[in-house]
Order: sequence, then C-alpha cells, then structure tokens
Amino acid sequence: MDETVLLQRSGGPVTRSRISRDLAALGLGDGDVVMFHTRMSAIGYVAGGPQTVIDALRDVVGARGTLMVTCGWNDAPPYDFVTWPPDWQHALRAEHPAYDPALSEADHHNGRLPEALRRRPGAVRSRHPDASFAALGAAADELMADHPWDDPHGPDSPLARLTARRGRVLLLGAPLDTMTLLHHAEALAEAPGKRFVEYEQPVLVRGQRVWRRFHDIDSEDGAFDYSAVVPAGTDPFEAIARDMLAVGIGRRGSVGAAESHLFEAAEVIDFATAWIEDKLGR
Repeated sequence: MDETVLLQRSGGPVTRSRISRDLAALGLGDGDVVMFHTRMSAIGYVAGGPQTVIDALRDVVGARGTLMVTCGWNDAPPYDFVTWPPDWQHALRAEHPAYDPALSEADHHNGRLPEALRRRPGAVRSRHPDASFAALGAAADELMADHPWDDPHGPDSPLARLTARRGRVLLLGAPLDTMTLLHHAEALAEAPGKRFVEYEQPVLVRGQRVWRRFHDIDSEDGAFDYSAVVPAGTDPFEAIARDMLAVGIGRRGSVGAAESHLFEAAEVIDFATAWIEDKLGR
C-alpha cells in the first residue's frame, strides 16, 4: 500500500513509543505472555516496520514477559504429494529438505511478523513442521519445548501451555478469524463430526532427515462443519470471536490506526469450547 495512504490513515508515522502507549492503554502489561497476530497495513505507516512492532511489544511486556506467534512452514511439501506420479513422489522424498526450526521460513500467509520474530536472537521455535510456533522472552523455552508430533493443537501443545500460563491473545489490526488459539478449542471440544487429517513431512531426528506421518484436526478446511450454525460467507472463527465480544470477553482499542483486540486465553478456550459443543451438539 502507498506510504502516503498509510500516513494519512494513521495521522503520521506510527512510532515505537506510540505503539507502546496504545498497547498499554489496551491493557497489555509487564510480565504478560501474549500471542499476537498483526496486520501491518491496518496500523498505518509504522516507522521501522515489523521490528518496531516487536520492540514496542517487548517494551510493554518487559523482561519478564514473552511474545508468541504462529509460524507454520512456508516451504512444506504439499499434503497431496502422495497422489503424484510415483517418480515425482520419489524425487520429492529423496531430496526435499527437512523442516529446520532455525532455518525454515514461517508461512508467508501469516504475515511478516512471525518470520521477523523467529529470527530474533534468543527466539525459540517449536519442533512441529506444520503447526510450529515461535516465542521470545522469559517463558519461550517452556512454551515451545517438545511440541507434540500428533494432535499439535491439543493438550500439551504451545497453545495449551499459553492457556495454562494465563496468557493472552492480541489481534493487532488482524481480523477476528486469525485467532489461532481457537484451533485449541476445536481440539478439545467434544462434538460429533470432528474432522482429522494425516500427512507426511520430513523432519530432523538426531540430525538425520526422516519422513514422519502426522495426525491432527483439520485446521485448514475446518475441524467441524459449521455450515448449519454460521451464516454463509462468515468464517466460523469470526462468528465465535464476535459472540465472545458480545458477552464482554475481550477488550477493544486502537493501536495506531488499527482496531485491535486483547483476549484472555483461558476465557477464549472456555467460551469457544462450550460454543462448539452447544452449537454442534455433544
């Protein structure tokens, strides 16, 4: 987007100190463990780009706090490669690089911030190739350690640990449907028709490239069929988040030019799990 348009949208440059003040006014504070999703263009013209946003977040949560993002793997082999002709499959299996937490790029669809944060000195990235997260701060090692290979959004996942630590979720200009934490609610919810996927990806095991099979909820096309309970054209996660806001869960405020939201992770999980079970039946 044109810089002039962004400057006009935000009423001038959005600086580190301005972001810090806005975040504090929204309710973020010292010692917080916060998973954040960001849409840079919504904030306006950010002087310094993603690094400024990360610095501002660190200013607010302080040395005792922790930042967390969802990464994924941008160059993962496609799920359907097992349907390719045999010689194509063989070529991919023989030479596709393994997922490397230190080197593999975060999924570009998640925006610029995850890649910027995972490259920061001291950042820790989880070992799961498809559902990887990264964290920076005092609780980073604890959040990222031994990410379960199977059910990576469920119990003992980084999302579960975020919730257990009374962490928070910040949507920094990002749409409501980007809240990755809701996949944890889907993994926990006891409702009929839950959809699962299995796929293969190469990982490093004791320094050796190994193809491994993974089992997870269907986080791409939806763990459940919400079509009977969500209006056509509305993302189910957006519907859940709007219902949360309607009952007073979450805070709204502006960061730069962006409408932003701050949620308590435990409240999100309690509400969303009950919402899914109530709407879809147990």
